[in-house]
Amino acid sequence: MREELLMIPGPVPVLPRILDAMSKPMIPHRGDEFKQLYVEVVENLRAIFKTRNDLFPLSGSGTCAMEAAIANLVDNETSVVCIANGKFGERFYEIAERYTEHVTVVNFDWGSPIELEKVKVTLESNPDVVTMVHNETSTGILNPAKEVGKLTKKHDAVFVLDCITSIGGNDVPVDQLGVDIAIVGSQKCLGAPPGLSALSVSDKVLDLMRANKKRPYYMDIIAYKKSLDKKQTPYTPALPLFFALHEALEVIIEEGMAKRTERHRMLSAMVRTAVTSLGLSLFPQLNEVSEYSNTVTAINMPSGFSDEQLKGGMRRKGVIVAGGQENLKGKIFRMATMGNITEREVSMAIRALGEVLMEKDVKGG
Repeated sequence: MREELLMIPGPVPVLPRILDAMSKPMIPHRGDEFKQLYVEVVENLRAIFKTRNDLFPLSGSGTCAMEAAIANLVDNETSVVCIANGKFGERFYEIAERYTEHVTVVNFDWGSPIELEKVKVTLESNPDVVTMVHNETSTGILNPAKEVGKLTKKHDAVFVLDCITSIGGNDVPVDQLGVDIAIVGSQKCLGAPPGLSALSVSDKVLDLMRANKKRPYYMDIIAYKKSLDKKQTPYTPALPLFFALHEALEVIIEEGMAKRTERHRMLSAMVRTAVTSLGLSLFPQLNEVSEYSNTVTAINMPSGFSDEQLKGGMRRKGVIVAGGQENLKGKIFRMATMGNITEREVSMAIRALGEVLMEKDVKGG
């Protein structure tokens, strides 16, 4: 079976040493060996998050952690403002609607930047919780966490930030940004297999969660807090995935977050330079507080190409890229630069794209 190069925004290619870690023999999840592994995973994640807050790995994907954040915090009296300019910002809104009737969405067109003035006006209602996606992979835009964090703090609201595709690829100093709950997924910039997520939770929010009598059972963060103090998880963890995450975090610590962030920045800039030199245009629109994503580049579909022609053409050359989602299907394609990929993989992907464009003899639009 030919190995294909994954250039999608998760799952990402996984290093052999991380895959090997998954094949370790099973161990008792209440034993000393797992306790040691769990402590090291938590401490390494805290270092990457740049937080002093408690940190809880979950056996579930990023959406599991998004729902855990909302379900533990929100009851039907809680007011929530969701800031959205893409698919995953809207997902927070869809989750929040299941737990409270008092949800307001500050919506921007997909690919458009967040306008702080509009956010500021909405927050005058003094919501209890504000949610935002830091790195919106559906559109390739990095949203202004620092600025929104300041606005949220001014209104004494809880700031929940989806960092699923930014932590591990961007410098995300969670505490400095004023983030009360930050979320990451294993199969994105951390470079591990899918199936785990983690969230950091401030002491203030833990107290609010304790007061919520309608917390979920399996994703009860207070149960996770009680178990964390015993160096355990409350329920059976996905052991092979924990082995892999432990190894993936060791890779990150060895590389150093400063170097890793710079590598992600350099590779995404390489993609942007290459695709524009091929005559293609970038999808997201920026303003003074937004940036192009370090971890995924969203590109307008070249004129004369269908989604299948471009993605299918690249796959026949051994490279898998992502298309647009929902209303952007057929209008954009996305090329990720996440995890442990190098300049070599990016060059392979760019070469495949150039060949597909040349074979069709269609000028990019």
